[in-house]
Amino acid sequence: MGKRTIGIFAGSLRNGTFSMKSARAAAALLEQEFEPHIIELGGLQLYNQDVDDSGAPPREWIDFRKTVKKLDGVLFITPEYNRSYPAVLKNALDIASRPYGENCWEGKPAGIISVTPGRFGAFGANHHLRQVLVFLNMPVLQQPEMYIGDAGTLFDDSGQLTDERARQSFKTYIAAYSRWVHTICDAR
Repeated sequence: MGKRTIGIFAGSLRNGTFSMKSARAAAALLEQEFEPHIIELGGLQLYNQDVDDSGAPPREWIDFRKTVKKLDGVLFITPEYNRSYPAVLKNALDIASRPYGENCWEGKPAGIISVTPGRFGAFGANHHLRQVLVFLNMPVLQQPEMYIGDAGTLFDDSGQLTDERARQSFKTYIAAYSRWVHTICDAR
């Protein structure tokens, strides 16, 4: 068996985003039997059902759907916007779950890490995202949960995770997520 491919989706488009820094930290901690791919979301046109119904979806949607289909597992890194997750992440979920009956996310083991410069660890975003992933029939890692607060204090100027306590939390979460991927994929 070759390496299992893990797609990592950072739900923020901002320069210097804590989501992307966290995505890189998570990717670096995955075990060697995994191949992490950080997948950019900023180039995806907003989803419109009429475009799909026309039979000529944009090339970016087709390519994105192919990418998602090939993944063995999915790790979402999300900030919190207004007690929910950002539109760029919702758009990506919608594109790869459509057209109806062609859900590319189906059955993929998922993990969620929420991150914020605030104190509450983006709890609202984490749980809103869980609701959608359940509908998309993605088995989501339940425990441990990963909420990263005070993100502005955890990384150095080059984006490297420097806080030892946060590093241990990442290690614990990524180890559990790795076991989760094996459990789900081995059962297929």
